[in-house]
Amino acid sequence: MEQLDLIRDSLLNMDHNILCLIGFALFFGTIGGRLFQKLHIPQVVGYIIIGIIIGESGLKFISQETVSNMDPFNFFALGLIGFSIGGELKASVLKKYGKQFTWILFFEALVAFFVVGVLMFSVVFLLTKNVFYATALGLLFGSISSATAAAGTTDVLWEYKAKGPMTSILLGIVALDDVLALFLFAISASIISSIQGGNNATSLLMNILTPVLEIGGAVVVGVIAGYILSYLVRHYQDAERVLSFSIGAILAALGISGILKFDTIMTCMVMGFVLTNTAGRAADAMFSQINKFTPPIYVVFFVLVGAKLNISQFGKEPVILLLLALYLGGRTLGKMAGATFGAILGKASPKIVRFLPFTLFSQSGVAIGLSILAMQRFSGDIGNNILIVVTASTFIVQIIGPFFLKYAIENAGEAGLNITEDDIIEKSCASDFIRSKSSSLQCEDNLKKILKVFSENDDLYYPVIAKNEKLVGVISVNEIKDTLMYSEISDLLAAIDLMGSFGSPVLPSTPMKDVVDILHRSQSDFVAVVDQDGKFCGLIEQYSIQRQLSTKLLEVCNKVEALG
Repeated sequence: MEQLDLIRDSLLNMDHNILCLIGFALFFGTIGGRLFQKLHIPQVVGYIIIGIIIGESGLKFISQETVSNMDPFNFFALGLIGFSIGGELKASVLKKYGKQFTWILFFEALVAFFVVGVLMFSVVFLLTKNVFYATALGLLFGSISSATAAAGTTDVLWEYKAKGPMTSILLGIVALDDVLALFLFAISASIISSIQGGNNATSLLMNILTPVLEIGGAVVVGVIAGYILSYLVRHYQDAERVLSFSIGAILAALGISGILKFDTIMTCMVMGFVLTNTAGRAADAMFSQINKFTPPIYVVFFVLVGAKLNISQFGKEPVILLLLALYLGGRTLGKMAGATFGAILGKASPKIVRFLPFTLFSQSGVAIGLSILAMQRFSGDIGNNILIVVTASTFIVQIIGPFFLKYAIENAGEAGLNITEDDIIEKSCASDFIRSKSSSLQCEDNLKKILKVFSENDDLYYPVIAKNEKLVGVISVNEIKDTLMYSEISDLLAAIDLMGSFGSPVLPSTPMKDVVDILHRSQSDFVAVVDQDGKFCGLIEQYSIQRQLSTKLLEVCNKVEALG
């Protein structure tokens, strides 16, 4: 009985055991993500909802204090996200879409700032007749509304393997519009403090210079770390060592930026950008290793995001609901209108003009961080209302944002285009790689017929089929070469005399990854495919797998190019 009480108390106080907390978050978060994925809902929504269930708003397995204690882990996750975003920002892509990207970036951020600011000021002033209070809420809410969540956006893009012009532009926007949000917030906070009488021109200048120093310092640290890592990955080929270097460099860069009060996410973005543009194929291999390492980190991160949201506080006061409606409505309208207008001015393709506005709804880390700063600098109703509204809106847009993002990338034709050879193999079965049966031989075919078939095809192995359509053997080109040395008996030979064994066949439905594993373990150059009745379907040759993979990847690249 005491053991049961101990287990119950341990579960209810799970936040005292960090290992147990991470284990539960990873286990149940993965289950939640998979269930939502089965429902064709982005899995990040599942992670966040699992976090809500086990956090403050649900079973209270995780306290706010414990979530705060996990900040180093959260910074690590955000650093990995920033690093991966930087890795997607190749100089050639930015050069190609630079004009479109610049117009969209400024308009989607500034129009959201203007719409939310004016809407908040107008409604609040009409209700309270307090100019200062209305101005403060208008400026602060407006600046916070310009930020877009990098983490939630990139997770959906990676889940659906999106690639194309809209995806490239979107990655650039989520990488840099937080920088605009920081500047807008610094200027807004300084203006409000000046109105209050607590600021002078010198402190106003310092408030504007602070984000400049934070961003500039982050760029310097990121460039140095990126070049160091680039040198290492170009001179070491061992995958495990490269992964260790990469994780170590990201953690070190995060630590240095944290000590110096620089923007940590920007540091990692710049680091990834420098690496991908200086290390070439070595960088591609390293990012591939990072992508295999990060999924568990992201699951725990988004579960903790959900656990941090306390939705029980939402809607307790009518004024909060009003401010929430104004903020969400103004931000949505501003982001969509700004992105549309910017895309038109940048002469983007019709698909980008039409669907990009649906990709900018998500909001999280930077927005909540700025709302906390607002609460610290402006006590009372201003700070409290901003924190509650931004937290509530973050919960809402984190849930609905992935739906709209999925809708946009699928309708823009960019889903499923960011694939590798491993992705193709993972989703394929043996029937997708079967070689045509046109080069097969019959048991009674003589050498003259065999040579004719050989001359008409460039295959290395030729199946020998019996009259019942079952495979009885395989003839290789090398075996025929050996036979030709004995020309005096060649007229007496038939296919059945020349064939060799063919090993263990597979079914057409056999997953392609299993076929590749069989070829690797058996060290064979081919595998035979037969149906349930043992009738021959075709061969899969080692060299033809690579040829077909290259062809499929080329087709995907052509689709990406066709998108503009």
